[in-house]
Amino acid sequence: EWQQVFELVQPDLIFGQEAIGNFPTLHYPLPITHYPLPNQIMIPTGGSSGQIRFTIHTWETLMASVNGFHQYFGQKPVNSFCVLPLYHVSGLMQFMRSFTTGGKLIIRSFKQLESGELLDINPAEFFISLVPTQLQRCLENPKLTSWLSRFHTVLLGGAPAWESLLEQARHHRIPLAPTYGMTETASQVVTLKPEAFLAGNNSCGQILPHAQVTICSSTGEILGTNQTGIITIEADSLSLGYYPMHPKSKWRRKRTKGATKNLKSDDLGFFDEKGYLNVVGRSSKKIITGGENVFPAEVEAAIQSTQLVTDVCVIGIPDLQWGQVVTAVYITNNKTVSKALLQTALEEKLSKYKRPKYWVPVESLPRNSQGKVNYEQLQNIASAWLNSQKASSSLLGSLGRMK
Repeated sequence: EWQQVFELVQPDLIFGQEAIGNFPTLHYPLPITHYPLPNQIMIPTGGSSGQIRFTIHTWETLMASVNGFHQYFGQKPVNSFCVLPLYHVSGLMQFMRSFTTGGKLIIRSFKQLESGELLDINPAEFFISLVPTQLQRCLENPKLTSWLSRFHTVLLGGAPAWESLLEQARHHRIPLAPTYGMTETASQVVTLKPEAFLAGNNSCGQILPHAQVTICSSTGEILGTNQTGIITIEADSLSLGYYPMHPKSKWRRKRTKGATKNLKSDDLGFFDEKGYLNVVGRSSKKIITGGENVFPAEVEAAIQSTQLVTDVCVIGIPDLQWGQVVTAVYITNNKTVSKALLQTALEEKLSKYKRPKYWVPVESLPRNSQGKVNYEQLQNIASAWLNSQKASSSLLGSLGRMK
């Protein structure tokens, strides 16, 4: 990751908990020809590609997000209990909300929280932001579950949340607020209010005041209610582009003076009759197997609902016959869980073509601190496992013929 950073920038100073080995003597691969302009705030994003990029924000774009947040929730000042990294937009914006509204800010590591090191505060006065895997771990601890239920709002984002996790949180009366946003939008542009969540709503919520979100077809046509298409965002909080700022990295701008910018996301979704956004999955992650479309998020949610795995990610593996085959890379703490058991558990939950053909057991998934999966690494892990299985089968076949 540091090498990727050094390929983009030549930092004069690095602040962090640990020293970067031989930083003073590092040789940068190429001279930097584009320097950030004054007052630009560059926030790193890896997304699902694993390749670090810097989104270019300004004080104005970040403040647009802050203002939209407190207008939507009607809360000012904003008190934040931050357990996410400050160098990610999810942590940075918690600081911004509290700093600019005169609120309180508590910074703790998630490990401290998970180990039960709870501070003597009134959670009802605070917002806390979690990613789904963090929420899952908290719900495994009755003490943490009770503590979370006392917060003003528990923001949930960074990765898709599966239905069984949401149901579990609702059962424990966690005031959850699922969100939709990204580094490019300075965090959330759509959020579900806790009261709607507790009433049974599993969507990502409604649009915040500083943004406009539409659903478009591949040709740019705006689609109607309950029609699935590309989630397209216009917002005052939208970043200027990626560093270095090449013309192709800028978002399409409207020609009218003062108009906002437009970002065509990689996400597919639809708005229901009440204006709630439902995210279906990533367009680029869609699996086409035998001519059928499969969205990994749906398959992952079904697998999670079996409660046979602790984490799972579904990908498509290239196949000569089917084009791609649905493959589940999963973690389980139960040694009795087998491929056959998992397949049986999905029979009444998914159509046959959506069920994984390959099941790859692993000890951990390549997730970053925000819970996002590095899909390039995951493809390599799955391919290596499948190749080893084929090699083992080939060897056993050869031994059988020798007998």
